[in-house]
Amino acid sequence: MLITRITTLAVGLRTPQQPKRFSISLLTAAIMLGLFDMMMLLGSLALSLAILVPLAGALVRFRAHYNPKGLQLDSEGGVQPHTGPVISSFFSMLRRVHRIEGWPGLYKGLMPTLLSTLVITFFLMIFLSDSNLRHGTYSAPDTGVVGILVYSIFAMLVSLPQVIITNRAITTPHKLPYLNPIYSLRVLLTPTERRRPWILYLTPGLLTAQVAHIAYIVLGLRSIRQLLLPELANPGMPRREEISPVKLVIFFVITLLSTIILTPLEVIAIRLSIQRNHAAPEFNSISQEEEGDAEEATEYAGIEEDVIGLRTEREPYVGLVDCGKRIIEEEGWGALYRAWWLTTLGSLSGAFS
Repeated sequence: MLITRITTLAVGLRTPQQPKRFSISLLTAAIMLGLFDMMMLLGSLALSLAILVPLAGALVRFRAHYNPKGLQLDSEGGVQPHTGPVISSFFSMLRRVHRIEGWPGLYKGLMPTLLSTLVITFFLMIFLSDSNLRHGTYSAPDTGVVGILVYSIFAMLVSLPQVIITNRAITTPHKLPYLNPIYSLRVLLTPTERRRPWILYLTPGLLTAQVAHIAYIVLGLRSIRQLLLPELANPGMPRREEISPVKLVIFFVITLLSTIILTPLEVIAIRLSIQRNHAAPEFNSISQEEEGDAEEATEYAGIEEDVIGLRTEREPYVGLVDCGKRIIEEEGWGALYRAWWLTTLGSLSGAFS
């Protein structure tokens, strides 16, 4: 698009007395400008991934970490206290990952994140104008609340397998190669999931948690914003006199209180996404592999210990409500609100964008 406009401009400005190389030089400049834009785009993506992948990985591990508050029974029926790691904050998790697994551990989940980001980027480059890409104005199509809800759910369904694989790649104790996806999938997916990949969509409670999260944001927060602050939906920055301070404060408080609902949904979604689907209950709960299926997965990322504790799959969560109830019973209310402040920041940035 940019090359076409500059070439047209060059042809329109060139007079018969001007040499043809004038338009050729402009065309070359346009091509170079396109390459420069491409390099800038790829550079910004690389920088974003370099910063966000470790942070997202620490968040997933922090919320996936199983830390029961009660006593456990050993194989002989005796009472044993929980001996797993106790991680109290997001930044403690970040430091623990670096201490045990080093920089490679911080970048677990990089490849599925990179692939999905590249696919989305090339899709936007093909179907959007260069002005939208330059100014970052892309958003969900404005087709009303119902249309946005359908669009968001469809996008979630498309990305759900990638989310599951990424979360499992982050939380697995095994060391995964960057350029051997077949091996990685053998570690992350059960034979049942590899034979019937659609079963990922039937993970108990996962779709319910994702749809509930989307519905609350679209039908709840977005509708309230449209009611209180319709000026924010218009392109550009609204003038100060157009916004009511009272309505702005009310919406700000509602957005903050939404953390009470959104954070547990996000924690539950992560817990359910790493819970693997088995055809039979005979599997090793420590390595999270079925017996006989993990013979190749012998190399662990941690030298002496795992970064996080994972809940046994012998008593899996059977749904959204069951997952929430068990987390409260086994780990306490605090486990449902791990890193709640990150959810708050995300809600605020999304609400006012």
